[in-house]
Amino acid sequence: MDSNRENIFLEKFKAKNKAFGYYLLGSFIIITFSFFGQFPMLLFLPDGGVVGSSALDFLNDLDSNLSLTLLLIPSLTAFFGFLFVLRFLHQQTLTMVTTSRKKIDYQRIIFGFTFWALLSCLVFLIDWRHSPERFMFNFEWQPFLIMVLIGSLLIPFQSALEEWLFRGYLMQGFASMTKSRLISLVFTSIIFGSLHILNPEVEKLGYGLMAYYIGTGLFFGIISLMDEGIELAIGFHVANNLITAILVTADWTAFQTASLFKDVSEPELIPDLILFLGIIYPFTLIFLAKKYQWGNWKYKLTAKINE
Repeated sequence: MDSNRENIFLEKFKAKNKAFGYYLLGSFIIITFSFFGQFPMLLFLPDGGVVGSSALDFLNDLDSNLSLTLLLIPSLTAFFGFLFVLRFLHQQTLTMVTTSRKKIDYQRIIFGFTFWALLSCLVFLIDWRHSPERFMFNFEWQPFLIMVLIGSLLIPFQSALEEWLFRGYLMQGFASMTKSRLISLVFTSIIFGSLHILNPEVEKLGYGLMAYYIGTGLFFGIISLMDEGIELAIGFHVANNLITAILVTADWTAFQTASLFKDVSEPELIPDLILFLGIIYPFTLIFLAKKYQWGNWKYKLTAKINE
């Protein structure tokens, strides 16, 4: 592929206000919209008097579908805040922070979702067959169907918004400030991982789990830079969160869902780090590179930005 191509992803940001301060302001506005989405949650907290992990513990004592809905509503309101920021702060369209192509490639999103959904199911089936004692059958048809409906409606907003923010909006913001693809990739991956530090999974497994979150951010970021758009990353991210919510839950996860199975084992960090960071992510990159004929890796991941 020609390294001089004009519509390389990070070179196709045409925001009116590209100074990094505007991206900080935009992030603040999006967080504010997310805060408004937490108001319904306050109705179910005792006297509005618990916050942080205590609030999450209390919500998990509610009906699982109600808890899931309350946890996902802030992402929905934040999405509308994101659209507001794009339109009125930067005079951008959603397409501009999604892809270098003339329009969003929905086939890539569908492929990414299907690929990662099948891979997630395969990993779970292997795990279940190898260690069936780890999982308890958790299926109850009515709450399960309601959960699938809630998840199908709201989890795509939550997952896709994270990709639009980190692999689209903020990566372009860091690119405008640093003129470096590599710095943009690294900074957004670290911030993405750091925002998961309060997840109950980190409390359970330890701070070593941050390597998984930051590594996942790097994985999605590399895909986005090499493919010149975040469509594949959106599909992967939505599938990861939705299929996990449908397949398996545990007492120590952020989402307590009416899933098919419940993991009743003590989780281990190192095997999962090796599986994902050492095997699944690298081989997925190799597969995608062949499928989409990616080239000029060094240029797309490390070269300076030419606006």
